[in-house]
Amino acid sequence: MKEESERKSRFPIGLYWIVLGMLLGTTGINIAIILLGLKYKWDSIFFVHLVIFYWILVSALIVLYIKHKIHKTYEIPLQEISKATEKVSKGDFSVSVPTVNPPEKYDYLDYMILDLNKMIEDLNGIETLRTDFISNVSHELKTPLAVMQNYARLLQTPDLTEENRQEYARAIFHNSQQLTSLITNILKLNKLENQQIYPKVPPYDLGEELRECLLTFEDSWTAKNLELDVEIEDGIMTTTDSQLLSLIWNNFISNAIKFTPENGKITLRLRKIGEVIQVSVQDSGCGMDEKTLSHIFEKFYQGDTSHATKGNGLGLALAARVADICRGKIRVESSPGKGSVFYFEF
Repeated sequence: MKEESERKSRFPIGLYWIVLGMLLGTTGINIAIILLGLKYKWDSIFFVHLVIFYWILVSALIVLYIKHKIHKTYEIPLQEISKATEKVSKGDFSVSVPTVNPPEKYDYLDYMILDLNKMIEDLNGIETLRTDFISNVSHELKTPLAVMQNYARLLQTPDLTEENRQEYARAIFHNSQQLTSLITNILKLNKLENQQIYPKVPPYDLGEELRECLLTFEDSWTAKNLELDVEIEDGIMTTTDSQLLSLIWNNFISNAIKFTPENGKITLRLRKIGEVIQVSVQDSGCGMDEKTLSHIFEKFYQGDTSHATKGNGLGLALAARVADICRGKIRVESSPGKGSVFYFEF
Protein backbone atom coordinates (compact mmCIF):
# COMPACT_ATOMS: atom_id res chain seq x y z
CA MET A 1 0.00 0.00 0.00
CA LYS A 2 1.26 3.49 -0.85
CA GLU A 3 1.91 5.99 1.91
CA GLU A 4 -0.91 8.45 2.48
CA SER A 5 1.51 11.31 1.85
CA GLU A 6 2.08 9.95 -1.64
CA ARG A 7 -1.63 9.93 -2.47
CA LYS A 8 -1.78 13.66 -3.18
CA SER A 9 -5.03 15.52 -3.80
CA ARG A 10 -6.24 15.96 -7.36
CA PHE A 11 -6.60 19.65 -6.46
CA PRO A 12 -3.27 20.84 -4.98
CA ILE A 13 -3.13 23.79 -2.60
CA GLY A 14 -1.78 26.02 -5.38
CA LEU A 15 -5.06 25.67 -7.27
CA TYR A 16 -7.00 27.11 -4.35
CA TRP A 17 -4.69 30.14 -4.30
CA ILE A 18 -5.32 30.59 -8.03
CA VAL A 19 -9.10 30.56 -7.53
CA LEU A 20 -8.78 32.95 -4.56
CA GLY A 21 -6.62 35.26 -6.65
CA MET A 22 -9.18 35.19 -9.47
CA LEU A 23 -11.99 36.11 -7.06
CA LEU A 24 -9.96 38.93 -5.47
CA GLY A 25 -8.97 40.20 -8.90
CA THR A 26 -12.52 40.23 -10.23
CA THR A 27 -13.71 41.89 -7.03
CA GLY A 28 -11.03 44.56 -7.43
CA ILE A 29 -12.08 45.19 -11.02
CA ASN A 30 -15.70 45.49 -9.87
CA ILE A 31 -14.68 48.08 -7.23
CA ALA A 32 -12.74 49.98 -9.89
CA ILE A 33 -15.84 50.02 -12.14
CA ILE A 34 -17.96 51.34 -9.26
CA LEU A 35 -15.41 54.08 -8.47
CA LEU A 36 -15.24 55.10 -12.14
CA GLY A 37 -19.03 55.21 -12.33
CA LEU A 38 -19.19 57.45 -9.29
CA LYS A 39 -16.36 59.69 -10.50
CA TYR A 40 -17.78 60.27 -13.97
CA LYS A 41 -21.43 60.10 -12.86
CA TRP A 42 -22.49 57.41 -15.31
CA ASP A 43 -26.14 56.89 -16.08
CA SER A 44 -27.57 54.68 -13.33
CA ILE A 45 -29.27 52.24 -15.74
CA PHE A 46 -26.08 51.89 -17.79
CA PHE A 47 -24.06 51.50 -14.61
CA VAL A 48 -26.30 48.73 -13.25
CA HIS A 49 -26.32 46.88 -16.59
CA LEU A 50 -22.53 47.14 -16.81
CA VAL A 51 -22.04 45.66 -13.34
CA ILE A 52 -24.54 42.85 -14.08
CA PHE A 53 -22.88 42.08 -17.42
CA TYR A 54 -19.48 42.07 -15.76
CA TRP A 55 -20.48 39.53 -13.12
CA ILE A 56 -22.28 37.37 -15.70
CA LEU A 57 -19.07 37.34 -17.74
CA VAL A 58 -16.93 36.60 -14.67
CA SER A 59 -19.29 33.82 -13.53
CA ALA A 60 -19.27 32.24 -17.01
CA LEU A 61 -15.46 32.31 -17.14
CA ILE A 62 -15.18 30.77 -13.66
CA VAL A 63 -17.73 28.05 -14.52
CA LEU A 64 -15.89 27.25 -17.78
CA TYR A 65 -12.57 27.08 -15.94
CA ILE A 66 -13.97 24.81 -13.23
CA LYS A 67 -15.66 22.60 -15.87
CA HIS A 68 -12.37 22.34 -17.76
CA LYS A 69 -10.49 21.34 -14.60
CA ILE A 70 -13.13 18.78 -13.62
CA HIS A 71 -13.17 17.34 -17.16
CA LYS A 72 -9.39 17.09 -17.27
CA THR A 73 -8.94 15.99 -13.68
CA TYR A 74 -11.82 13.55 -13.24
CA GLU A 75 -13.99 12.93 -16.29
CA ILE A 76 -11.27 11.83 -18.74
CA PRO A 77 -9.57 9.37 -16.30
CA LEU A 78 -12.92 8.03 -15.08
CA GLN A 79 -14.11 7.55 -18.66
CA GLU A 80 -10.95 5.54 -19.37
CA ILE A 81 -11.55 3.47 -16.24
CA SER A 82 -15.19 2.93 -17.24
CA LYS A 83 -14.19 1.75 -20.73
CA ALA A 84 -11.60 -0.60 -19.26
CA THR A 85 -13.98 -2.14 -16.71
CA GLU A 86 -16.61 -2.61 -19.44
CA LYS A 87 -14.08 -4.54 -21.56
CA VAL A 88 -13.02 -6.61 -18.56
CA SER A 89 -16.67 -7.48 -17.82
CA LYS A 90 -16.88 -8.85 -21.38
CA GLY A 91 -13.81 -11.03 -20.88
CA ASP A 92 -11.14 -8.79 -22.44
CA PHE A 93 -8.22 -8.73 -19.99
CA SER A 94 -5.73 -7.13 -22.38
CA VAL A 95 -6.76 -3.57 -21.45
CA SER A 96 -4.56 -1.17 -19.52
CA VAL A 97 -5.52 2.32 -18.31
CA PRO A 98 -2.79 4.97 -18.68
CA THR A 99 -1.95 7.07 -15.65
CA VAL A 100 -2.69 10.80 -15.71
CA ASN A 101 0.58 12.12 -14.32
CA PRO A 102 4.25 11.12 -14.62
CA PRO A 103 5.55 8.84 -11.80
CA GLU A 104 7.11 11.68 -9.81
CA LYS A 105 3.72 13.46 -9.64
CA TYR A 106 1.42 10.48 -8.97
CA ASP A 107 -1.66 11.22 -6.87
CA TYR A 108 -4.32 8.91 -5.44
CA LEU A 109 -6.16 8.58 -8.79
CA ASP A 110 -2.94 7.46 -10.48
CA TYR A 111 -2.40 4.88 -7.75
CA MET A 112 -6.01 3.72 -8.15
CA ILE A 113 -5.36 3.26 -11.89
CA LEU A 114 -2.18 1.31 -11.14
CA ASP A 115 -4.11 -0.90 -8.69
CA LEU A 116 -6.82 -1.45 -11.32
CA ASN A 117 -4.21 -2.43 -13.92
CA LYS A 118 -2.68 -4.86 -11.43
CA MET A 119 -6.09 -6.45 -10.74
CA ILE A 120 -6.78 -6.78 -14.48
CA GLU A 121 -3.36 -8.42 -14.93
CA ASP A 122 -4.11 -10.84 -12.08
CA LEU A 123 -7.53 -11.64 -13.57
CA ASN A 124 -5.86 -12.30 -16.90
CA GLY A 125 -3.50 -14.74 -15.20
CA ILE A 126 -6.37 -16.48 -13.42
CA GLU A 127 -8.36 -16.73 -16.66
CA THR A 128 -5.33 -18.19 -18.45
CA LEU A 129 -4.86 -20.75 -15.68
CA ARG A 130 -8.56 -21.63 -15.76
CA THR A 131 -8.52 -22.08 -19.53
CA ASP A 132 -5.36 -24.17 -19.38
CA PHE A 133 -6.80 -26.24 -16.53
CA ILE A 134 -10.01 -27.00 -18.45
CA SER A 135 -8.00 -27.80 -21.57
CA ASN A 136 -5.68 -30.12 -19.66
CA VAL A 137 -8.53 -31.84 -17.81
CA SER A 138 -10.40 -32.36 -21.08
CA HIS A 139 -7.31 -33.88 -22.67
CA GLU A 140 -6.54 -36.10 -19.69
CA LEU A 141 -10.16 -37.35 -19.58
CA LYS A 142 -10.40 -37.83 -23.32
CA THR A 143 -7.31 -40.04 -23.68
CA PRO A 144 -8.30 -42.95 -21.37
CA LEU A 145 -11.93 -42.71 -22.50
CA ALA A 146 -10.88 -43.07 -26.15
CA VAL A 147 -8.70 -46.08 -25.29
CA MET A 148 -11.54 -47.70 -23.33
CA GLN A 149 -13.96 -47.14 -26.22
CA ASN A 150 -11.56 -48.71 -28.71
CA TYR A 151 -10.99 -51.80 -26.57
CA ALA A 152 -14.72 -52.08 -25.82
CA ARG A 153 -15.36 -52.08 -29.57
CA LEU A 154 -12.70 -54.76 -30.06
CA LEU A 155 -14.36 -56.88 -27.38
CA GLN A 156 -17.43 -57.06 -29.62
CA THR A 157 -15.41 -58.65 -32.42
CA PRO A 158 -16.79 -62.14 -33.34
CA ASP A 159 -14.56 -65.18 -32.76
CA LEU A 160 -12.29 -63.26 -30.36
CA THR A 161 -9.78 -65.50 -28.60
CA GLU A 162 -9.87 -65.76 -24.82
CA GLU A 163 -6.32 -64.40 -24.64
CA ASN A 164 -7.25 -61.27 -26.59
CA ARG A 165 -10.44 -60.88 -24.56
CA GLN A 166 -8.42 -60.90 -21.34
CA GLU A 167 -5.89 -58.47 -22.78
CA TYR A 168 -8.58 -55.99 -23.84
CA ALA A 169 -10.38 -56.31 -20.49
CA ARG A 170 -7.11 -55.58 -18.65
CA ALA A 171 -6.54 -52.51 -20.85
CA ILE A 172 -10.03 -51.22 -20.08
CA PHE A 173 -9.51 -51.84 -16.36
CA HIS A 174 -6.10 -50.09 -16.40
CA ASN A 175 -7.49 -47.00 -18.14
CA SER A 176 -10.52 -46.89 -15.85
CA GLN A 177 -8.11 -46.87 -12.89
CA GLN A 178 -6.20 -44.03 -14.51
CA LEU A 179 -9.44 -42.11 -15.02
CA THR A 180 -10.49 -42.71 -11.42
CA SER A 181 -7.09 -41.51 -10.18
CA LEU A 182 -7.34 -38.34 -12.27
CA ILE A 183 -10.84 -37.48 -11.02
CA THR A 184 -9.85 -38.25 -7.42
CA ASN A 185 -6.80 -35.97 -7.65
CA ILE A 186 -8.83 -33.16 -9.22
CA LEU A 187 -11.38 -33.39 -6.39
CA LYS A 188 -8.63 -33.48 -3.76
CA LEU A 189 -6.86 -30.51 -5.29
CA ASN A 190 -10.08 -28.51 -5.48
CA LYS A 191 -10.86 -29.31 -1.85
CA LEU A 192 -7.37 -28.34 -0.70
CA GLU A 193 -7.40 -25.08 -2.65
CA ASN A 194 -10.69 -24.01 -1.07
CA GLN A 195 -10.28 -25.33 2.46
CA GLN A 196 -8.15 -23.31 4.86
CA ILE A 197 -8.85 -24.70 8.35
CA TYR A 198 -7.90 -28.22 9.39
CA PRO A 199 -8.53 -29.91 12.74
CA LYS A 200 -5.62 -30.53 15.08
CA VAL A 201 -4.79 -34.16 15.74
CA PRO A 202 -3.13 -35.74 18.77
CA PRO A 203 0.63 -36.41 18.47
CA TYR A 204 1.52 -39.56 16.54
CA ASP A 205 4.70 -41.35 15.45
CA LEU A 206 5.69 -40.06 12.00
CA GLY A 207 8.09 -42.96 11.45
CA GLU A 208 5.29 -45.50 11.78
CA GLU A 209 3.17 -43.61 9.27
CA LEU A 210 6.04 -43.53 6.76
CA ARG A 211 6.58 -47.29 7.13
CA GLU A 212 2.86 -47.92 6.54
CA CYS A 213 2.87 -45.71 3.40
CA LEU A 214 5.95 -47.52 2.11
CA LEU A 215 4.35 -50.95 2.61
CA THR A 216 1.39 -50.00 0.43
CA PHE A 217 3.81 -49.89 -2.53
CA GLU A 218 5.40 -53.28 -1.77
CA ASP A 219 4.03 -54.92 -4.91
CA SER A 220 5.36 -52.08 -7.09
CA TRP A 221 8.94 -52.10 -5.78
CA THR A 222 9.01 -55.91 -5.68
CA ALA A 223 7.93 -56.10 -9.33
CA LYS A 224 10.91 -53.92 -10.33
CA ASN A 225 13.30 -55.64 -7.89
CA LEU A 226 14.23 -52.34 -6.28
CA GLU A 227 16.61 -52.02 -3.34
CA LEU A 228 15.16 -50.02 -0.43
CA ASP A 229 17.32 -48.12 2.04
CA VAL A 230 15.19 -46.89 4.95
CA GLU A 231 16.70 -44.60 7.60
CA ILE A 232 14.04 -43.52 10.10
CA GLU A 233 14.86 -41.86 13.41
CA ASP A 234 12.77 -43.18 16.29
CA GLY A 235 10.50 -41.06 18.42
CA ILE A 236 9.75 -38.23 15.97
CA MET A 237 6.21 -37.08 16.79
CA THR A 238 3.97 -34.63 14.98
CA THR A 239 0.46 -33.19 15.23
CA THR A 240 0.11 -32.38 11.51
CA ASP A 241 -2.88 -34.07 9.87
CA SER A 242 -1.75 -37.55 8.78
CA GLN A 243 -4.19 -37.65 5.85
CA LEU A 244 -2.63 -34.51 4.43
CA LEU A 245 0.93 -35.72 4.94
CA SER A 246 0.14 -39.08 3.36
CA LEU A 247 -0.57 -37.23 0.09
CA ILE A 248 3.03 -36.03 0.11
CA TRP A 249 4.56 -39.40 1.10
CA ASN A 250 2.50 -41.30 -1.48
CA ASN A 251 3.54 -38.92 -4.26
CA PHE A 252 7.20 -38.97 -3.30
CA ILE A 253 7.34 -42.76 -3.07
CA SER A 254 5.22 -43.49 -6.16
CA ASN A 255 7.31 -41.09 -8.27
CA ALA A 256 10.54 -42.65 -7.01
CA ILE A 257 9.31 -46.14 -7.95
CA LYS A 258 7.97 -44.95 -11.31
CA PHE A 259 11.18 -43.25 -12.42
CA THR A 260 13.67 -45.74 -11.00
CA PRO A 261 14.69 -48.49 -13.46
CA GLU A 262 14.62 -52.16 -12.56
CA ASN A 263 17.21 -53.22 -9.97
CA GLY A 264 17.61 -49.58 -8.95
CA LYS A 265 17.68 -48.11 -5.45
CA ILE A 266 15.32 -45.91 -3.43
CA THR A 267 16.30 -44.25 -0.15
CA LEU A 268 13.76 -43.00 2.40
CA ARG A 269 15.01 -40.87 5.29
CA LEU A 270 13.32 -39.29 8.29
CA ARG A 271 15.34 -37.12 10.64
CA LYS A 272 15.04 -34.09 12.87
CA ILE A 273 17.40 -31.17 12.35
CA GLY A 274 17.03 -28.82 15.30
CA GLU A 275 13.30 -28.05 15.42
CA VAL A 276 12.73 -29.00 11.78
CA ILE A 277 11.45 -32.42 10.69
CA GLN A 278 12.87 -33.50 7.34
CA VAL A 279 11.61 -36.34 5.15
CA SER A 280 13.48 -37.17 1.94
CA VAL A 281 12.96 -39.73 -0.82
CA GLN A 282 15.85 -40.36 -3.20
CA ASP A 283 15.74 -42.41 -6.39
CA SER A 284 18.37 -43.63 -8.85
CA GLY A 285 16.28 -42.77 -11.90
CA CYS A 286 16.72 -40.56 -14.94
CA GLY A 287 16.85 -37.25 -13.06
CA MET A 288 15.57 -33.88 -14.30
CA ASP A 289 17.02 -30.90 -16.13
CA GLU A 290 16.62 -27.26 -15.05
CA LYS A 291 13.59 -26.68 -17.29
CA THR A 292 11.72 -29.63 -15.77
CA LEU A 293 12.65 -28.57 -12.23
CA SER A 294 11.22 -25.08 -12.82
CA HIS A 295 7.80 -26.52 -13.75
CA ILE A 296 7.66 -29.72 -11.71
CA PHE A 297 4.97 -28.50 -9.26
CA GLU A 298 2.65 -27.06 -11.93
CA LYS A 299 -0.68 -28.77 -12.57
CA PHE A 300 -0.61 -31.36 -15.37
CA TYR A 301 3.10 -30.83 -16.05
CA GLN A 302 4.90 -34.03 -16.98
CA GLY A 303 8.59 -33.63 -17.65
CA ASP A 304 9.35 -37.14 -18.85
CA THR A 305 6.85 -37.96 -21.59
CA SER A 306 7.97 -41.59 -21.64
CA HIS A 307 6.13 -41.96 -18.31
CA ALA A 308 3.17 -39.79 -19.28
CA THR A 309 0.74 -42.71 -19.46
CA LYS A 310 1.50 -43.60 -15.85
CA GLY A 311 0.42 -40.29 -14.32
CA ASN A 312 -1.65 -37.19 -14.81
CA GLY A 313 0.67 -34.43 -13.62
CA LEU A 314 -1.40 -33.55 -10.54
CA GLY A 315 0.46 -35.47 -7.83
CA LEU A 316 3.21 -32.95 -7.11
CA ALA A 317 0.75 -30.04 -7.44
CA LEU A 318 -1.22 -31.72 -4.64
CA ALA A 319 1.94 -32.21 -2.60
CA ALA A 320 2.92 -28.55 -3.03
CA ARG A 321 -0.52 -27.39 -1.89
CA VAL A 322 -0.36 -29.65 1.18
CA ALA A 323 3.08 -28.24 1.98
CA ASP A 324 1.63 -24.70 1.92
CA ILE A 325 -1.22 -25.72 4.23
CA CYS A 326 1.18 -27.39 6.66
CA ARG A 327 3.48 -24.37 6.49
CA GLY A 328 6.21 -26.64 5.25
CA LYS A 329 8.61 -26.51 2.33
CA ILE A 330 9.17 -28.87 -0.58
CA ARG A 331 12.41 -28.75 -2.50
CA VAL A 332 14.05 -30.93 -5.12
CA GLU A 333 17.64 -31.73 -6.00
CA SER A 334 18.15 -33.40 -9.34
CA SER A 335 20.36 -33.60 -12.41
CA PRO A 336 19.99 -35.66 -15.61
CA GLY A 337 21.20 -39.23 -15.26
CA LYS A 338 21.83 -38.95 -11.49
CA GLY A 339 18.37 -39.37 -10.02
CA SER A 340 16.37 -37.01 -7.82
CA VAL A 341 15.89 -36.25 -4.13
CA PHE A 342 12.60 -34.79 -2.89
CA TYR A 343 12.66 -33.09 0.51
CA PHE A 344 9.78 -32.03 2.73
CA GLU A 345 10.63 -29.95 5.78
CA PHE A 346 8.16 -28.72 8.39
